[in-house]
Amino acid sequence: MNDDAQILIARLLTHQTLRRDDKMVKRALSDEAFRIEIDKRLLESGLKLLDNVYADHVTIALHRNVEPKIFGAKDIWQNNNFGLTRDGVALLVVLWAQIILPKRERQETHVTVSDDQTDMFDKDAPIPRAEDTSIGISYTALLSDFGDKLGKKTRMDMNLGVLSKLGFIERRGDVILEGPLLDLMMDTDVLKERIINGALAEVFKRAPLAAAPRRISTDNDAANDAVVEAADDAETPN
Repeated sequence: MNDDAQILIARLLTHQTLRRDDKMVKRALSDEAFRIEIDKRLLESGLKLLDNVYADHVTIALHRNVEPKIFGAKDIWQNNNFGLTRDGVALLVVLWAQIILPKRERQETHVTVSDDQTDMFDKDAPIPRAEDTSIGISYTALLSDFGDKLGKKTRMDMNLGVLSKLGFIERRGDVILEGPLLDLMMDTDVLKERIINGALAEVFKRAPLAAAPRRISTDNDAANDAVVEAADDAETPN
């Protein structure tokens, strides 16, 4: 006999992601007993629920404890289980840095894309949804800034197609937008420190918040080299 926990897990397995405003997802995020039951059932299968307050979706992934048993020892298995090539992982990290980090800064300061002034009481408001704060980046600009480092146009187009199919990004004409998984599947604790205080430190110091579509300016080769080097070492969780 089906129950709500079983149905929610089955839906996640079927659809890969569900929106946070879905009725059953909202219950899982607010009903402690229901969440405990879901976590218990997922853990029994080596899985876990992935969610964060900055993302508009939730998903499921392998639990860290079972990864080596599924993919092998860490010194021999791929640095990701999406089958991405080295330049594909590097492109993924570049997109994460240019789309997700600015979005999170807007969410933490309660600034939406349509805001034209600061509300003195905005700190008491809920964190804005990703769809209200996430800004896409220009494909043309991405190719110009990172094309030489990431396999040029042919390879970049191929990897963007793969990332789109996997749910990391969405393409709308020349604009590359955040997909359901981009802010869920990347290890923010590891990457944020490495990128903000390392590879792109100077870039982020120069780049102001914007309430219109924009891209992070990388106007020197050193910055481009640094972010690709950071991406080479990045591990995308399953």
